[in-house]
Amino acid sequence: MPSWNVEEWRRPGPTRKQRRTDLWAGVAVAAVAVLNLYLLRSYGYWHTHRNPPIGEQIAWTVVCTLPLAWRRRAPEWVAVFISVAFIVAQVRFSQEQMVTSYALFAAIYTLGAWGRDRQRARVVRLAIIAVMFGWLTLSFALYHDMVTVSELSGASGELPELPSMIFTAYLQNIVYFAFTYLMGDAAWRSVWRRHQLEEQAEQLRAAQEAAAGRAVLDERVRIARELHDVVAHHVSVMGIQASACRRALEKDPAKAVPALTAIEQGARTAVDELHRMLGALRASEPARVEGPGAGIERIGEIADRAREAGLQVHLGTYGEPAPLPDSLSQAAYRIVQESVTNTLKHAHAATLDIRIRYLAGELELDVADDGRGGAGPGGSGMGLIGMRERVAVHDGTLEHGRRAGGGFRVRARLPYAQVGSPA
Repeated sequence: MPSWNVEEWRRPGPTRKQRRTDLWAGVAVAAVAVLNLYLLRSYGYWHTHRNPPIGEQIAWTVVCTLPLAWRRRAPEWVAVFISVAFIVAQVRFSQEQMVTSYALFAAIYTLGAWGRDRQRARVVRLAIIAVMFGWLTLSFALYHDMVTVSELSGASGELPELPSMIFTAYLQNIVYFAFTYLMGDAAWRSVWRRHQLEEQAEQLRAAQEAAAGRAVLDERVRIARELHDVVAHHVSVMGIQASACRRALEKDPAKAVPALTAIEQGARTAVDELHRMLGALRASEPARVEGPGAGIERIGEIADRAREAGLQVHLGTYGEPAPLPDSLSQAAYRIVQESVTNTLKHAHAATLDIRIRYLAGELELDVADDGRGGAGPGGSGMGLIGMRERVAVHDGTLEHGRRAGGGFRVRARLPYAQVGSPA
């Protein structure tokens, strides 16, 4: 589930490469700190009679810096450990206070940037900062006598020397710790925002894959529907004609010629439509498709083939014909074609009535027969599924079922916006 709340998000732990980088970085910082200790001792920086032996100073320098090697694995513990070591090193007057200050900065920053529990990371950082300011106040109270007049000999005297130094120290520490705290939070939020973008990109990729999958499924359904409409109709007509031809050959061979001619024409038409559809499927661009499919103007051919199959067909057009969108015209043709195919295959009918009505902004297709009826209202054949899909695409309605007086009826209503002026 997406983590949109920055406080609830848990940053993943460091990678193996990051842990290895931290290890080498911690060792390098410790080595630089030890080198800097020798440089500071060489010119007497912070030299007092209270300075411990060189061995102890090296030890405190390493203790304050080397834990950075584990800063991203255990940011809370490293920050606390370095903070305590830093204060103890100052109590012991270790002369290395430069690199160790940067190590303290890095530890507090890392806790802000990598602490997985945000509430605990916030509390630990504020506690460290509070302890540091407490120690700063205590150190001024304990060691203010170490600031001699000679050390302040360059003072201008415009303001009291010691209060000015104390105020400057507090100001520097406020800026130092505020910057450290805010930089850690900013780093955390930056990674969180990047995580958000990655989640959104992943969701977008998943949505695109789902859309592509739906598009493939829709295309498969369309291909299945077209194959069914093209093949089933012509093969059904050819089967009926072949049956009539067989009976004619037994009684009067001369009467078999029209049936054979119809079979030949049906086969050619089926092959032509298959070639057209396969050409459209192979085309890499829509512009290469070889023209539109059959439309409402070719419904008469369906009626003619039904007559050749032995049905008494009545085809009527009512209302003033109007230009239709190509997709709707093709859908109307396929709906009528499938209805006639079902009649030829299942109804054992003698008559077929096809009516096309141009209503106000609506095309009605009515195909009825006097046979024994096909599938009921809940029919689930491929033909009815294809008709329902075609009607749904155009926001139309489909009715089908047995008629009260016998036979089966399919009625589809397809709303449309007129194209151009009425025919």
